[in-house]
Amino acid sequence: MRRRGAPGAARRGAPRTALLAAAVLLAVLAGCGRQAGPGDAAGRPPGGGPAAGGEVPPVVDRVPTGDKVVFLTYDDGAERDPRFIDLVRERRLPVSMFLTDSVAGPGYAHFARLRSVGASLQNHTLDHPALRGLPYAGQRAEICGQQRKLASRFGVRPRLLRPPYGAYDTTTLRAAADCGIAAVVLWRVTLEADGHLTYTRGPRRPVPGDIVSVPSGEVPPLTLAERTTRLLRELGERGLGVGRLEDHLEHR
Repeated sequence: MRRRGAPGAARRGAPRTALLAAAVLLAVLAGCGRQAGPGDAAGRPPGGGPAAGGEVPPVVDRVPTGDKVVFLTYDDGAERDPRFIDLVRERRLPVSMFLTDSVAGPGYAHFARLRSVGASLQNHTLDHPALRGLPYAGQRAEICGQQRKLASRFGVRPRLLRPPYGAYDTTTLRAAADCGIAAVVLWRVTLEADGHLTYTRGPRRPVPGDIVSVPSGEVPPLTLAERTTRLLRELGERGLGVGRLEDHLEHR
């Protein structure tokens, strides 16, 4: 659809000042892109806060892939099961740990051991607030603050963010971009505390490309190692393995 210029701007004999004003108006209109909605990786962030390079990270709950793999992601860091470290080492599981500083901080030595056997450490904010609706400064403080914590403790700056409760908005995406986040990671499958699987949408079974969330439980009936072992058994029965999420997202 063609945009209509400023009234009278194109009439013969109009003052040059009117022509200049019309040109400026058209330039401004042409530069107004649509705001990035949740999960829209191609949109531009709206105003109200800076964003790195004007781009926002994609939001994913699964990864299109031809590989017969799913991706195991663990939240918060409340459960520090030493047998889980043994399982990750023995099975060479490329798991992703999304850590909250106020939860995992007292046990960072445990996660250093996990990292030494192949786990990756990612961002789940400083204090686990629901980010959606918070002002830009508050969201940036939560995300960038955990980036700095993990960089200071482990020498790594995460590239992935999981917003607590899966709650995010366009402000989250702007803040994440400024903090160096490459992707915002949600999930399609949840491994519940008793070991059974639930689904947010789509097939009621694990399929290639699924991102599986394993939330922390206060007193789960099964340990982290037991729940993961049960999941691995089910994945094996379906001919599925475990992939490294970071590698697949970087190659999209």
